[in-house]
Parts: sequence; C-alpha cells; structure tokens
Amino acid sequence: MADSIQPNTTLYINNLNDKVNKEEIRSQLFALFATYGRLLDVVATKRPNMRGQAFLVFTDLASATAALRGCDGMIFYEKPMHITYAKSKSYATLRRDDPNFVPPTFAHAVSAKRVREAEESDVRTKREKVADEDGEEMDIDDDDEASPAAPSTSNSMSSQVQPTNKLHCANLPQEVTNGVLAVLFQQYRGFQSAQVKPSAKPNAAGEKVKTAEVTFENAQLAAVAKQMLDGFQLKKGWNMAVTFLP
Repeated sequence: MADSIQPNTTLYINNLNDKVNKEEIRSQLFALFATYGRLLDVVATKRPNMRGQAFLVFTDLASATAALRGCDGMIFYEKPMHITYAKSKSYATLRRDDPNFVPPTFAHAVSAKRVREAEESDVRTKREKVADEDGEEMDIDDDDEASPAAPSTSNSMSSQVQPTNKLHCANLPQEVTNGVLAVLFQQYRGFQSAQVKPSAKPNAAGEKVKTAEVTFENAQLAAVAKQMLDGFQLKKGWNMAVTFLP
C-alpha cells in the first residue's frame, strides 16, 4: 500500500477474476466484506479499464481498515486480492458527508442516484415500522433489521441438537449461491463445503427462500462459525439462521 494514500472509508481492490459475472462478484464481495462493517456501496463495472477491479465503500474508517488488514492477499475466485485505500473519497461518502454534493459527471450521478434511492428506501422502511401492535414506538437499528424468520426458532432448535461438524443455514434469499456462502464461511478455520438448495416452504412473508448445509472439519470449528454468523444480515431484512444438523 502506498504511503502517500491517506486512510479513508473507501477501499480499492484489484486482481479480481475478470471471468466471473459482475453481479456475482458484487454479491460475493458484499457477503465477505459486510462481516467487517456496514457497506454503503460495492462498485464493479464491465468497462474495459475497470476489469478485475472494484471499490468498497464503508460507513466508517475502522471497518474499512479492519477489512483491508483481514482480506488483503486473501484468495478470492482462485486469485489473491490486492487491497489498498482508494486515492480519494467515494461519491457515496461525499454525498453522505454533504447532502448537497453533486457528482461532476453523469456516470457518477447514476451511482449517487443508486445510493440516494437506497437511503430513501431505508427512510420509508423505518416509517412503516414506527409502531408495534400496541401503538408503542419501536427502536430502529440500521445495522440489525428484523428478519422474516423468527430468531427464537434458531435458538430453540440449537438447544435441542448437539454440536456437530455440519451446519444448517435457513432464510437465505434467492441470489445466494454455493460460492456466495462459501466466501462467507471460508474465513473461519476448518471450512470444507457449502451446498445451497431451494427450500420447499416459503418464509413467513410468503417469499421463496433457500437453505444450505455447511460442513466443517469438526464440531468445535463449526461452533465458532455458527456463533459468529447466526443472525448475520445477508441483505436488508434477511437474517440468516444457523443451527447444527444432527
């Protein structure tokens, strides 16, 4: 990492496998780096001069630094990632710091519009959740949205099943693949495989979901991953439930 580049909340990644679909790269980068902190944006384009490159925009410097230190050199799609701080702040960060900020080009305006629409969606969702059934005001936590699946189910199931080297992952959105889940679990020692399949039953909201079986070398290593990822937010409103398989 060049000494002249000042630490900031945006990370620059290169040496990515450019043979992998752009959307798959974005989703897997999000799944991996969201474990370090809240992400504002993941930017990867098909432009020839941006092949094999991406930008990750975190909300805070501590998360960006932890992600850089934890993932620089990590094998991602059979190639080691090269990660540095970006040379300048991202447009998403500049707009968050200054709501009146206007990107200088149309391309950047499109990116800012995507961030703005996501922020407006957050506001609408919060407004819809301002009261519970008794009309009392509810606490709203940006980083821990309620999941369609009841978390108590995971706790009750895990208390009845003895720890094993196999984990069951429930409440996975449709875009989750074997590769996405592998990127998330392979950061924990002993990971062997992840097999994703459609669930026969929809979730409480009536949406189609997927489930998965994740295998580790032994029960102790599986328990570490379970403790860290049970309840992990794969995307807004989707918290993964992780239990031991008998």
